[in-house]
Amino acid sequence: MMLRRFSIVALLLLTLSSTGCLFRSRRIPQVTSASAKTATLDELLQFLNRQAAAMHTLNATVDIDTSVGGSTKGKITEYQQIRGYVLVRNPQMLRMIGLFPIVRNRAFDMVSDGSSFKLSIPAKNKFVVGSNEITQPSPNALENLRPQVIHDALLLRPPNPQNEIAVLENATELVPQPKSKKQVQEAEYLVDIIVRGDKGWYLARKIIFSRADLLPYRQFIYDRNGWIATDVRYNQFKDVNGVQFPYDIDIWRPQEEYSVGITVVKLTLNEPLSDDQFVLNQPAGSQLVTLGPSSATSSSLQSGGNGDKRR
Repeated sequence: MMLRRFSIVALLLLTLSSTGCLFRSRRIPQVTSASAKTATLDELLQFLNRQAAAMHTLNATVDIDTSVGGSTKGKITEYQQIRGYVLVRNPQMLRMIGLFPIVRNRAFDMVSDGSSFKLSIPAKNKFVVGSNEITQPSPNALENLRPQVIHDALLLRPPNPQNEIAVLENATELVPQPKSKKQVQEAEYLVDIIVRGDKGWYLARKIIFSRADLLPYRQFIYDRNGWIATDVRYNQFKDVNGVQFPYDIDIWRPQEEYSVGITVVKLTLNEPLSDDQFVLNQPAGSQLVTLGPSSATSSSLQSGGNGDKRR
């Protein structure tokens, strides 16, 4: 029996539409050739490695914005901001909880080990399990959102020396000034991360550093065909125990045309997170929905229950 697909953030769509803009503008100082800071590829990679080595766990209170649409659909629909909580433990564990506005009841609760996910939707009495890899994309944009998209956007991984290499580009970007709207050339460094896969080498990611402060303000993540799968913008960096962490993260998925904005309200790094904090059991009486083949769900995320449906 075919069952309607469920979105990872389906409960976000139950909130009222918002009139606020999802993407915030970024104030950029004019960077001339004389004032631009310089760094070598090794220095930029050392920054990424230091950041990754200094961050083992993340516990954040966040505000979450979502929108759907773009040039293909011809319109953009925005949804009301909700409060949420995010837990991350290296290398791949993630838990994200969303709360309804005002009443603060739990709208959704999801957990992922990097390859598979589980999602509880109390208002729908549904419990969804499946793979982070999408084999058949849904025409409903937000139904394609997976926890791995959030995880990869939150954490800027350095290249893996076992199967990845990095090369450096010098570039400039035309950026409008906030007040005058005058186009100004901003100097930047592009670190291209190239991966060796089963069918040869391919461009996997591009991390862009501003030469105003040598901080990464954007990351492109590519699919195997060289198309941009995820476009992430980072703003409002703050020093948290020696880690430069962005408090404003905007995620854009151009192929599906949906956006997720994450604004950090409170952040704690490197506090112990137990295995129990990444356990999500199926609520009694809820309907179990399996997306894709049951074998796609790893043993660490397996759950029992009756009423199993597959699409």
